[in-house]
Amino acid sequence: MKNYSTFRKILIYVVLIVFGIGFVLPFFWMISTSLKPLTQLFVHPPVWIPHPLNWGNYVHAVTEIEFFTQFKNSIIISGLSTIGVIISCPLAGYSFARLKWKWRDILFIITLAVMMVPFPVTMVPLFIIWSKVNLVGTFLPLIIPTFFGVPFFIFLMRQFFKQLPKDLEDAARIDGCNEFGIYFKIMLPLCQPALLTIGLFQFMMSWNDFLGPLIYLNDETSYTLQLGLQQFRQAQDTAWGPLMAASVLIALPVILLYFFVQKRFVKGITFGGVKG
Repeated sequence: MKNYSTFRKILIYVVLIVFGIGFVLPFFWMISTSLKPLTQLFVHPPVWIPHPLNWGNYVHAVTEIEFFTQFKNSIIISGLSTIGVIISCPLAGYSFARLKWKWRDILFIITLAVMMVPFPVTMVPLFIIWSKVNLVGTFLPLIIPTFFGVPFFIFLMRQFFKQLPKDLEDAARIDGCNEFGIYFKIMLPLCQPALLTIGLFQFMMSWNDFLGPLIYLNDETSYTLQLGLQQFRQAQDTAWGPLMAASVLIALPVILLYFFVQKRFVKGITFGGVKG
């Protein structure tokens, strides 16, 4: 039995390592290509470790487009939209999970149904609405909707709030707390892992969004990095080294953010409850 348990653990680790290498390999190849001189890009067999390292690709990537302006724009849009979901989605999720009010379940079903509607279906009506209020060409169409909730994140927060013990709520009411007090002083601090999860998801979605900025941003000074990368690809179609360098620089902030918050992120994904 002990030998079987050891063999099982080894097998699990081997499978995880193989899958891990499979996930890391494309990113490693992107980094490798971003550092290759032109003569090593299309040789056979492929060069995995470039020599010498061509750091000029990164200089080319940063100078070819308005990288730092677009980086600032991406940070503003992603940061504010993340704040929007962190404010709105827990409120809606708490209401659906812990409060009893008329039409609650029907409205929750409608919220779930909205998740089934693909963005291209609502793309044209939304553009017409934003153009009528003269906000096309600004960041606001990409930010304001998040302050009214994102259905998927509302669903996640509802599921998290539903598993919290009702005794905490009852004890707070006995002590004289109203609903806002219970929410802000007790429930919200307990759902930090879930808040971090939806915040990270939203930041990644907003950071990697291409279609939204393409529709609403018409001035190059307001472009995000995703539009800048497309702009770079059109201008430098065969410059694979600088193109990969730009891709690495764009992907790096999200990767670093994940590594800093991965422990709490995993807790939020697994919906860890209150122990004790």
